[in-house]
Amino acid sequence: MKFVAITACPTGIAHTYMAAESLEQTAQANGDTIVVETQGSAGSEPLSTEDIASADAVIFAADLAVQGRERFAGKPIVEAPVKAAINDAAGLFERAKAAAREPVPTGPAAPELTSKVGTNDKTGTRIRQWLMTGVSYLIPFVAAGGLLIALSFALGGYQIVDAPKVTEHFDAGSVAGWAALMFQIGSAAFDFLVPVLAGFIAFAMADRPAIAPGFVGGAIAVTVHAGFLGGLVAGLLAGGVVLALKKIQVPKAMRGIMPVVVYPLLGSIVVGVLMYVVVGKPIAAATSGLTHWLNSLSGVSALLLGALLGLMMAFDMGGPVNKAAYAFAVGGLTTGATASLQIMAAVMAAGMVPPLALALASTVRKKLFTEAERENGRAAWLLGASFITEGAIPFAAADPFRVIPSIMLGSAVTGALSMAFGVTLRAPHGGIFVLPLIGSPLLFLLALVVGTAVAAGSVILLKQVRFRATERSAAVSGRPVNA
Repeated sequence: MKFVAITACPTGIAHTYMAAESLEQTAQANGDTIVVETQGSAGSEPLSTEDIASADAVIFAADLAVQGRERFAGKPIVEAPVKAAINDAAGLFERAKAAAREPVPTGPAAPELTSKVGTNDKTGTRIRQWLMTGVSYLIPFVAAGGLLIALSFALGGYQIVDAPKVTEHFDAGSVAGWAALMFQIGSAAFDFLVPVLAGFIAFAMADRPAIAPGFVGGAIAVTVHAGFLGGLVAGLLAGGVVLALKKIQVPKAMRGIMPVVVYPLLGSIVVGVLMYVVVGKPIAAATSGLTHWLNSLSGVSALLLGALLGLMMAFDMGGPVNKAAYAFAVGGLTTGATASLQIMAAVMAAGMVPPLALALASTVRKKLFTEAERENGRAAWLLGASFITEGAIPFAAADPFRVIPSIMLGSAVTGALSMAFGVTLRAPHGGIFVLPLIGSPLLFLLALVVGTAVAAGSVILLKQVRFRATERSAAVSGRPVNA
């Protein structure tokens, strides 16, 4: 049979392309044909009209809105989260084949959705998807702004924050002048973080009419010093207000101007009043208290926080829990507090452990892993070094009960050690390639190596127990051992 598919994850980085590869490999193994369009950060060639027309069924493995959904009108469609294509591609194909045998309802194509939140989803699922949409649009600003700021520190030192504005004085012939320029461009990108987060949370909830109220609420959160927490609240408020406004029945003649004028106007007024007068100051006080608490962490408290962040980074390897820990660390970068920079270092180091540990384990004890896993292990070296935690997913999908506890243990060790050593990091990403920008880089490497060794050792130990049990069973039955 012939299929077409679209894959898309909130960040548009690893899961999008891993899901596509899994679908392609499974189709080849089944003797089927598939053409995949990856709607990720790197993009791909859009599906041709001929491919869509000749397909027996369509697979959407996506956690976001599928762009150009109307192209597939009249085709059997199977929808699933992007991780389903990674962990159970065979099951998706079975569903697609079953759908291809059923008659397709005729009628106009359904309107394109703005998120993967369904009307029957539970409240927790809906809120998680709203927040993940905001984070997905936030990450490009984090990467651009954070790396520019880190580059400015590398060129001009930390005192570059006190440099005069480049609009008033820019020395193109000096390194310090270019460092100041990089810092001020990066800072401008960072100024958008909270408004973008709030705006696209609101967008996920109530579509385009909610973007303006969300951005306005996020900007006010910055003004009243409510930080990322204020941005989250502003986004949820803006989305909720616009959703409520949409339920009001208006004359037919006014419907055309409602999403363009009325919803953004009234939404911005309501959210602005609430943020300035009602919730802004309490949230700012909570944010200030959190910052002071982080700065006061030392000893056992810092170790426990580092271990907790390490557990979160490894738990779902790029999923919502991982992204929550990462967003928490990035939010601290905007404060510049030493404790916040230590949290960023702990999060990045812990996030590097899972792919590195599995690359090491599959190299040291090859017979415990399949040929496909050993191939993935060779790629995981670079993924881990680049701080792409998703490199561990193929291993976890194949053996979750041994792999996930092991990498969580290793990441927890690395996070705790990084906090104990007082390692700092001003760059939000980059892995080993931003080592010159890390405070105490040798201690950072030590924490990373220890955690990687612990995780790799745990994986090998747990898999060895299974392997020996398989050997004993094979010896009894006379079958060869197939690791």
